[in-house]
Amino acid sequence: MIALGGTIGTGLFIASGSAITTAGPGGSLVAYFIMGLMVFFLMTSLAEMATYNPRSGSFAEYANRYVDPALGFAMGWNYWFCGAITVAVELSTVGIVMNFWFPHVPGWIFSLLAFVIIFIINYFSVRAYGETEFWLALLKVAAVVIFVIIGIAVIMGLIGGHHALGFKNFTYKQAPFVNGIPGIISAFVVSGFSFQGTEMVGIAAGESADPQHSVPRAIHATFWRILLFYVLTIFVIACILPYTNKNLLSSDVKDIITSPFTLIFQYAGLRYAAGIMNFVILIAVLSSANSWLYAISRILFSQSMDGFLWKGFRAVNRRGIPILSFLAMAALSLAMWALQFIGPNVYNYLISANSLGGFMEWLGIAIAHFRFRRGFLRQGHTLDELDYHASLFPFGPIFAFVLCVIVIAGQNVDAFIKLDWSNILITYMSVPLFIFFYFYYKLRHHTHLVPLESMKLK
Repeated sequence: MIALGGTIGTGLFIASGSAITTAGPGGSLVAYFIMGLMVFFLMTSLAEMATYNPRSGSFAEYANRYVDPALGFAMGWNYWFCGAITVAVELSTVGIVMNFWFPHVPGWIFSLLAFVIIFIINYFSVRAYGETEFWLALLKVAAVVIFVIIGIAVIMGLIGGHHALGFKNFTYKQAPFVNGIPGIISAFVVSGFSFQGTEMVGIAAGESADPQHSVPRAIHATFWRILLFYVLTIFVIACILPYTNKNLLSSDVKDIITSPFTLIFQYAGLRYAAGIMNFVILIAVLSSANSWLYAISRILFSQSMDGFLWKGFRAVNRRGIPILSFLAMAALSLAMWALQFIGPNVYNYLISANSLGGFMEWLGIAIAHFRFRRGFLRQGHTLDELDYHASLFPFGPIFAFVLCVIVIAGQNVDAFIKLDWSNILITYMSVPLFIFFYFYYKLRHHTHLVPLESMKLK
């Protein structure tokens, strides 16, 4: 449920329509399917390493062991830095969402209240975090299932007082494929952001009671459910709303009225559709903030255990919480949220720096697994020794690596065509930041690629 709920958020509820506008109904379905396949390969790669060597802070630790300590350092810094920004953004979003019902109450009050809630959940125990995420994820999943059922009923003309729509919007004007290959690549970007968060299951594996069985089961079940949810959701939206519908371009939670989910609920004659979807989005945002605060505290703890950061961050309280790492990440997230009131330009640049951070982590996971499997076999081990081994190796990590590179490079092609250097800097800021962290550690500590023969597998 952590992996499943981590991918269902504002990217699906609000921004999914923009992929249909960009690539058409057929192109968006292709983009989401291919991106879902890539995420599946990435998660099976992570599952193979997490079941063999469960770690709290997994993928940065795996990059450190199986590739180069400099890569582990860069991935760790990138993840907790971008994660703290994400928590800050989600806290701000809570204020925006709550203003839908309470327009005269300052949004920062609700943001602080949300921070207190997720702080308490994560402070008491990892069990509290897990239980909370389970129920929040369940609510989001229920919302998607209800949407798909209602959408199919609308398409068939069973509710809403309209004639059956069928598939006429799939052949409307330039549909099903709009803007050709460039359109599909642009939809990759939207779908890629929607799928981010699945890697958190690797972090949770370190505190799972039975990672050898629970992680692979979660990975496989999550992949099919996510793919089913996303593909069915895009299919329903594309059948009911033509790709030329201007409301599909919205990607701002302020525009909950024009969310594809809201529009289709209204089309079906459902009263208070905007209020219902606003509540679902509130759940999604709280879930995201809760998950990211958990994840980045474990990454900071892992970085400390690897010797990258102050040893004090290794402290664990009697409830098993890496308490100083947690308090540090909570304080940093709150400080970044407060930055919008004292340095709004800096805050906006930080959000831009966060945009491609998740894809950099995915690249690192693909590289780490490729190296792990080669080192595992080189040292005389056999696949039978693994509780779980990813299928289609080495195609899986190579495919994931190539597609991540395509998504990163295609994030803002127009800026390169126009040589808009300011826009290029804002869009791709996370890439040079990642490279800076990598070479800073590499040059300072003179690290090298870990030889396959001497790789410390556990």
